[in-house]
Amino acid sequence: MRLLIVPLSAALLAACSAGDVKDVVAPKDPITLASNVQVKAKDVPVDTIVTASAEHGTITQAKLATADGKDSLKGRVTGDQWVASERLEPGTRYELTVTGKGEDGKADTLTRSFTTQQLTLDQQTFPAVAPLKNETVGVGMPIIVKFDLPVKNKTLYERNMHVTTDPEVTEGSWTWLSDREAHFRPKEFWPAGTKVKVVLRLNSLPAGDGIYGQKDQVVPFRIGRSVVSTVDVGAHRLTVKIDGKTARTIPISAGDARHQTRRGTKIIMEKFSSVRMDAATTGVDSEDPDYYNIDDVKWAMRVTNSGEFLHAAPWQGSNQGRANVSHGCTGMSTADAAWLFSQSRRGDVVKFVDSPRPLESQNGWTDWNVSWSDWVKGSALS
Repeated sequence: MRLLIVPLSAALLAACSAGDVKDVVAPKDPITLASNVQVKAKDVPVDTIVTASAEHGTITQAKLATADGKDSLKGRVTGDQWVASERLEPGTRYELTVTGKGEDGKADTLTRSFTTQQLTLDQQTFPAVAPLKNETVGVGMPIIVKFDLPVKNKTLYERNMHVTTDPEVTEGSWTWLSDREAHFRPKEFWPAGTKVKVVLRLNSLPAGDGIYGQKDQVVPFRIGRSVVSTVDVGAHRLTVKIDGKTARTIPISAGDARHQTRRGTKIIMEKFSSVRMDAATTGVDSEDPDYYNIDDVKWAMRVTNSGEFLHAAPWQGSNQGRANVSHGCTGMSTADAAWLFSQSRRGDVVKFVDSPRPLESQNGWTDWNVSWSDWVKGSALS
């Protein structure tokens, strides 16, 4: 008998042809979209950061806007999530629309309509900022934020209160004077010409005790030239330095022995080309022998809350440069006062020396009388 030997490869080819071989491909899943707000949800907390997510696909587009279409909230895509960049307004109906594309190549859309919680004005704290937007101020100007309702969550708030400068100022800090007021200053006086921007991201941020921030604030301002004056109370002299150079020395008269002018670093807070000075505003009764009420005082600049001004005082006559006869203000001739007024801005520095009476804390903008180490301790982040 003759045996027929067939190669193994040939035998396999005979067993199955190429047409019988097929690739196995796993089916692709459709996209699944979700959000952290529910359909027709009510009383959604205003501090909610709205998000949307995609499973088995990617988000291609998302929009969160008020139902009337007047306002839209910005957002960003992070991986397979869309995250709103802002918190919500109270008592507002929103619509969320999210579109994505699945692994199967098909698109899908998620929509949500929801309403946020109502808040009264007694549940919202407004941050008022100084300096004003686009104001040019002096090198001693602190950034001041005053809240009309108390802030208990100071750490959370301070983390959302940002200050940027151009050129960069490397050391600066907030300090809290109370639950309603925070100040920011650099370690040293601002460099002349610095551009500063305050960014407060406080809208709908919980302040504590059921109170929320009422508004974001973005306030750019500029530091002008350096104008630093020194009032030597004992020598009856005011020296003005502009950008480090002595510009003028002015004879003055400060507070007398019963109304001593306070020593310390003060900041020009307000300027008035003409103002009435009534002692009643400083707590002096009209029947008091020290009472005064002078109309049309020229070129007045406030440096304390208690009523100290730099101003024209022609009635002091020859006492200027020789004796201290005022009720605490710094008086000078009308010509000198007009010149100083023209050179000065809000935020300029006035240092008072050689007086036995100290300046009380927070009697004006007394920030520069606090050591840097103590100032930093006043930060909620310290």
